[in-house]
Amino acid sequence: MGALYTWYALAIVTVGYVVGELGHFLIGVTSKATSTDLDYGDISCQFNSTTLSVVDVPTQCDTAKSRETCKSLELNGTNYCEWSHNGQGLGYQLLAGSSFIAVFTSVGVIFGIAADRYNRVRLLAICTAVFSIAVIFQGAVTEYWQLFILRMLFAAGEAGCNPLSTGLLSDWFTEDKHGLVMSVFNWGIFGGQGITYPVGRYISALNFWGLGWRVCYYGAGIVGMLVAILTGLLKEPPRTVIGEEKTKEAKKESICSVISQPRIILLVIASSIRNSGGYCFAYNSDLYYRQYFPDYDLGWWLFAVTTVIGSIGVVVGGYVSDKFVAKMGVKSRVAVLALSQLFATPAAFGSVYFAPVGAMTSLAISYFFAEMWLGILFAVLVEIVPLSMRSTIVGLFLFVMNNVGGLLPILVEPVSKAIGYRESLWILYAGAYGLSSFMFLFTMFLMDHPQDDEPSKSWGQANRNFVEDENKTTTLELPRVPSKRSIGYEHSQL
Repeated sequence: MGALYTWYALAIVTVGYVVGELGHFLIGVTSKATSTDLDYGDISCQFNSTTLSVVDVPTQCDTAKSRETCKSLELNGTNYCEWSHNGQGLGYQLLAGSSFIAVFTSVGVIFGIAADRYNRVRLLAICTAVFSIAVIFQGAVTEYWQLFILRMLFAAGEAGCNPLSTGLLSDWFTEDKHGLVMSVFNWGIFGGQGITYPVGRYISALNFWGLGWRVCYYGAGIVGMLVAILTGLLKEPPRTVIGEEKTKEAKKESICSVISQPRIILLVIASSIRNSGGYCFAYNSDLYYRQYFPDYDLGWWLFAVTTVIGSIGVVVGGYVSDKFVAKMGVKSRVAVLALSQLFATPAAFGSVYFAPVGAMTSLAISYFFAEMWLGILFAVLVEIVPLSMRSTIVGLFLFVMNNVGGLLPILVEPVSKAIGYRESLWILYAGAYGLSSFMFLFTMFLMDHPQDDEPSKSWGQANRNFVEDENKTTTLELPRVPSKRSIGYEHSQL
C-alpha cells in the first residue's frame, strides 16, 4: 500500500474514534439539561442570574439546602438562585461510567479475539455503524432507562474501535512510525472529549428546531454513519510480524503465558490507574467548572486546551518515543510514559485548585504532557506481544484497564460528599496521574523480554553476537578446539 493511502486510512479510523468519543463524553456536558428533561440525579440550589455576579451576592446559592431557602435568596428584590437538577449524583455517575464501561470492556475482548481471526476492516465498519445508530436514538429518549440501555448499546459498538484499529495500524505502518501513528489515533479520545465542550454547551443553547441538547446526538450519529461507510471501503492489510517477535525463534505461546508476564501485569496496573484519573476529569470537568466558576464561560477554553494542546502533546510524545526507541529499545517508550505523567501531575492539581486563569494555564500544561500516554502505551503493547494474539491481548488489556479506570470515577460521588467536590478531584484525578508515573517507572525495568537473559538452547547462538564490521562492536572469545559433536552439528546446518 502506498504511503498516502496509509495516512488516509489513519485519518478515517481516527475520525471514527473522534466521533465515538464525542458520543462517549457528550453526556458529561449535556448532563444538566438531560437530567432536567429526564428527571434523574441530584437537585440543588444553583446560581442563575445573567445580571449579577457571584461575588456580588450576599449569600452563596450552594449554602441553601432546601427549595424554600433557595427561593428566598435575593438581592434588591431579584432572585438569583434556582432549585433544579445539577447534572451530578449517582444517577449520572452510573450513566456516564458504569453502564458504559461494563459493556465496553466485555465486548472489547470479544472484538479483540475476532480481530485475530476475521476481516478487521469489515468489523470496524460494523462497530462504527452500531455506535452511530445508538447515539442517534439517544437523542430521541424520553425516559432515563432508555438512555441507560442505549448507552450500553453505544458502548458495544465503540468497544471494537481500539482493538480493531490498533491491529490495522500496526500492519499499515512500519515500526519506526508506530509511536506517532498510535498517538495520532488515540488522540481521538481527547479530540472527541474536547469537541464535546462547544457542541454540548453552545449547540444545545442554540436550540435548533426546538431540540435543545438532542440535536447534538443526532448530528454526531449522522457523521458517524458517514464514517462507517468510508471505513468499510478501506483495504484489509496483510498481517505482519513486528517488535520482539522478529528477533525470537518461532515458538508457540499461549495467551496465559503472555498476559502473566510481570511486565504486562505491571503495565496494565499502571495504565488502569492513569486511566481512572483521566476518566475522573473527563466526566466531571464541565460540571466542576460550571459549579466553581459560574461567572465564566470556559467552553471554548476547555475545547482549546483539550483538543489543541492535547494534540500537540500527542504528536510530540509519539515522535519522541519513536526517535528514542530506534536507539534505546522499547524501554525508552515506557520511560517517556513515566516522565510525561510525572510532569503532568502538579499541573493537573493546579487545574482544579487555581482560579480560572491559573486553572486553564495549568490544564494546558497538564494536557501537553498527560496526553502523550495512550499512543505510546499501545505502541509498546503491540511490539511485545505475538502477532497471532495481538488484537486479543489489546482487547484483554482494555478490559482490565477500562474496568478499573472506568469504574473508579464512581468514587467521586461519596468522596465529594465527605470532603468536597474539588478535594475529591485532587485525589482521584491528579493523585492518579502521580501514582501512575511511578508505576510506569517500575514497569520500565521489566521491559527486557523474559527470554533475553536465558542462555540460548541453540548450539553456537551465544557466540553469534559479533559482526564483522569495523563500525560495530565485536565480541571476542578465546578459540576452542571443535568437538566431533559440534562439527557434526555444523555440517548438519549446511
